[in-house]
Amino acid sequence: MSLPGPESSLRPRRIGRGAVLTVLFATVLATAAATGALPYDDEGDASRAPRSGPSAHPDPRPGAPGDEEVRDEVVRAAAEAAADGKSVAKAAEEVVSRSGDRWGAVYDKSEYEDLQRALDGSYTGVGLGARRTADGHVEVARVQPGGPAERAGLRRGDRIVTIDGRPVRGRTAAEVVALLRGDGPDGGSTRAKAGSTVALGVQRGTRAWTLTLRRARLATEAVTVRRVGDAVLIRVSAFTRGSGELVRKAVDGAPDGAGVLLDLRGNGGGLVTEAVDAASAFLDGGLVATYDVHGEEKALYAEPGGDTGRPVVALIDGGTMSAAELLTGALKDRGRAVTVGARTFGKGSVQMPSSLPDGSVAELTVGHYRTPAGARVDGRGIAPDVPAPTGAEERARTVLSGLGAGT
Repeated sequence: MSLPGPESSLRPRRIGRGAVLTVLFATVLATAAATGALPYDDEGDASRAPRSGPSAHPDPRPGAPGDEEVRDEVVRAAAEAAADGKSVAKAAEEVVSRSGDRWGAVYDKSEYEDLQRALDGSYTGVGLGARRTADGHVEVARVQPGGPAERAGLRRGDRIVTIDGRPVRGRTAAEVVALLRGDGPDGGSTRAKAGSTVALGVQRGTRAWTLTLRRARLATEAVTVRRVGDAVLIRVSAFTRGSGELVRKAVDGAPDGAGVLLDLRGNGGGLVTEAVDAASAFLDGGLVATYDVHGEEKALYAEPGGDTGRPVVALIDGGTMSAAELLTGALKDRGRAVTVGARTFGKGSVQMPSSLPDGSVAELTVGHYRTPAGARVDGRGIAPDVPAPTGAEERARTVLSGLGAGT
């Protein structure tokens, strides 16, 4: 996905007016389902996975129409549907679904507005994260400070048994998120608003009870910082607006001689401009990534003045995607970080949005980005320097120690 607006749009000198690099952190749900962890109930873009599902995007299939041709067909179909009083979004979706563009998507006006708010770092919900246990139960994984869930006394490890009277055991990640959000049967246009309520059946040990929470507009914590021995662990869960600056401040504020563990695991992406800002914290200018739009190559550059001496280890996994992969590729190729963990997701495509007559938006793939060394990410991902299928953080600390930074 990509978003309109000055923060998410690249300047005209980089892409033409109105074009936007993809900022996909949409497949968070698919990733969460695979890892057994769910995002905050409706944090960010968690409910809006690409229409194609979690598969990595391969090259367009042979014979598929060109992106400009597909865009023209979408616009034409939408205009005809509007003139006939039919669903504009449905007509556009039909074109996109047969175009061969697996990351192409159509969002109604409400969904697109939600997406923009999510990238501002806010969401409507009760402020809890959840995970699925091996036996299919759902437990509270984290509670957001100051949120409705914390005020109601919920704790990490509490088992969620029901949501609005519906059992959650065995449900998919998408279903659990939708229930907590209060999504309507259409998947989004009747989404519950701040002030609405949701009833949770909860179990803690032998105690079981039901409580009613009132949804609120909450701010996400895209960047968190903590000390790990003599090192600083900077976790970036998504590249929402302002997250790049928070990374820079965390690096600037780290003690002299302390290494950095940059945790990008589970980071489904976000705003490309924020990922470039984060890269600038570790680079003294230079290339971050190249990308093509309609066959014309462009480039993204870091700002000068970053910390180039502090040892850095980046933690990555299959949930590291899109803008997070752009940052990973830049630090890896520029020799600025050792990567530890598992191969990243492989989402590196560029989309452009087209506004439709009813306010909905169609996004179509127009190109792909590459790392500074020229490696294509889309459909391939980035392999870690040090594979660590388990115990990645411990391994990362060992690697960081070997780079000359105490942990």
